[in-house]
Amino acid sequence: MKPSGLAKAHQITEFSDIIDVRTPAEFAEDHIPGAINLPVLSNEERIIVGTLYHQSPFEGKKLGAALIARNISTNIQTHLMHYPKEWKPLIYCWRGGKRSGSMTHILRQIGWNAHILDGGYKSYRRQVIKELSELSPQFNYQVVTGQTGSGKSKLLEALAEQGAQILDLESIANHKGSVLGNIPNSPQPSQKNFESQLLITLKQLNPDQIVFVEAESRKIGSLHVPDTLLEKIRLSPCIKIEATLAARVEFLQGDYAYFLKDPEALKETIDFLKELHGKETLQHWKDLIDQKNWSTLVEQLLKNHYDALYSRSQHSNYMNYTQAICYQTADLSTQGIHRLATEILKGQAS
Repeated sequence: MKPSGLAKAHQITEFSDIIDVRTPAEFAEDHIPGAINLPVLSNEERIIVGTLYHQSPFEGKKLGAALIARNISTNIQTHLMHYPKEWKPLIYCWRGGKRSGSMTHILRQIGWNAHILDGGYKSYRRQVIKELSELSPQFNYQVVTGQTGSGKSKLLEALAEQGAQILDLESIANHKGSVLGNIPNSPQPSQKNFESQLLITLKQLNPDQIVFVEAESRKIGSLHVPDTLLEKIRLSPCIKIEATLAARVEFLQGDYAYFLKDPEALKETIDFLKELHGKETLQHWKDLIDQKNWSTLVEQLLKNHYDALYSRSQHSNYMNYTQAICYQTADLSTQGIHRLATEILKGQAS
């Protein structure tokens, strides 16, 4: 370790704890996994200090120093008093500047072996992008394709339960990957946090074993799948789930049960399809919602929107889609999906 008390992003595992001294808002957008947020400026204080600094750097620094000193004192008294002398924390802010420098200086004066992350969060972020780019192509992916409602995400879960490696991008993105894929009262992570969690997942996988992944578009909700990962997935071999229409309709009514309990939210979401299908079609679908005619609604959405869209997407984006091994099923219940997973794994082993 450098005597100056600086640490590089690849050394973060060498520390007892990682302390993020940025504001709660910055921390919420993304942070080093496992980091503890002990802000030296609140969200509001950072805005006030920044505004004053633009008017007068000297005045801004004075106010900033006073607030930072007060908040560091509070953090020590509230959160750090129980740590022993051997405690070795890594401190970071946005760029490894005044906020982390102030906290680190005081902790070192106390006697703790505190270090600053050289370059701050920005250096960690560069490391994430670099590692994602290098790690993503190292795996052998098996792409699970199939029309909307074929239970692909549930199949990934079943494959994992039977010992297979999976990369569940929709789970990490907290989205079901379609126009109706938003999960009520459960927002998606930020793009930065999505990539941080994706890197953690990839690091847990064995590159010598197949990784099952669902065929995805470039975007999952509002989030972008990293280019290097998407390119490798799209060049990988595919398997195709061919479920009957009746099975898909039944599966989707269970998988999207929260929409059936909130018809008004479903109507608002369907409005996003207006440019593709027009007002008359949308009104017809809304009438079906009012009638709670769920089976007919789901069947029409599949036939008139999702199936054609999915077919075009798979043929144009996945190089091996036409050579995919097909697995047919009329049962997308929990038991049926587990049987399907077993059949797929047997096929991989043979």
